[in-house]
Amino acid sequence: MMEASAAISSFLTHVRVEKGLASNTVSAYRRDLTKFSEFAQKRKLSLETVSRDDLVDFLAGLYRKKLESKSVARHLVSLRNFFRFAQIQELIPADPSVNLESPKIRRSLPGYLRLEEVERLLTQPDAKTPFGLRDRAMLEVLYSTGLRVSELIGLRVSDLDTKVGCVRCIGKGNKERIVPIGKKALGMVERYLRDARPKLIGKAASSPTLFVNRRGGPLSRVGVWKILSAYGRRAGLRVALTPHMLRHSFATHLLERGADLRSVQLMLGHADISTTQIYTHVVEERLKQVYKAHHPRA
Repeated sequence: MMEASAAISSFLTHVRVEKGLASNTVSAYRRDLTKFSEFAQKRKLSLETVSRDDLVDFLAGLYRKKLESKSVARHLVSLRNFFRFAQIQELIPADPSVNLESPKIRRSLPGYLRLEEVERLLTQPDAKTPFGLRDRAMLEVLYSTGLRVSELIGLRVSDLDTKVGCVRCIGKGNKERIVPIGKKALGMVERYLRDARPKLIGKAASSPTLFVNRRGGPLSRVGVWKILSAYGRRAGLRVALTPHMLRHSFATHLLERGADLRSVQLMLGHADISTTQIYTHVVEERLKQVYKAHHPRA
């Protein structure tokens, strides 16, 4: 009789080493399946004895803990992939997750900043200091390219092509894409490379990382989140600022000004255009507000 925890360990090694999934994806699998392993231990379930009803109870428990349907659906995906792996490896006779239905997910509109809020945010860092110049360059890049924060902190100096005006990044699933970068953002990055980065890297002069921390190494996702959150408060924004909000603002402002959905999809690095289509709802809502505010018979 095999414990679920042992099989989960094998599964995580499989998706990390053999399938080459991104570290963030592997971490999400680990978190979700660790919760299930703890659930199985409490019920004294071995891997072979887990039933469909057990999985239903586990997911119901997540709802009772006030998790959103989107989060519960992600746990279900983790379970499906894990049990499919276990069956292929002949660790279990049948997959108990086969007939489980995904919860209906209410897709909420992504939060975004108005153009005037972006302009106010970009003026917050003190570009006269090395760290302020770094932060201003990071904000400009995030808004100009729509990069994920994980893609931003992974940028190397060599990923920037100043002549062509684009940046190379590695997205989800280790997929590479080329994203245009605006003149203002590019100018700020060049200024950062010339006037601030050499002072920040110090003895780590050979560091390839574009945006560096106090020790000359790469910034962490949490570090970038804290930096942006602080500038958001200083700018007096109506909502708490997150790195992803600049990505949403990038996409929304492009679509508002006539960009086609396919181009935005490519720049965001979405594998499926249905993921990008949620931004059209943002634009539609904005148009409705404009209509109601200005049409004499609205």
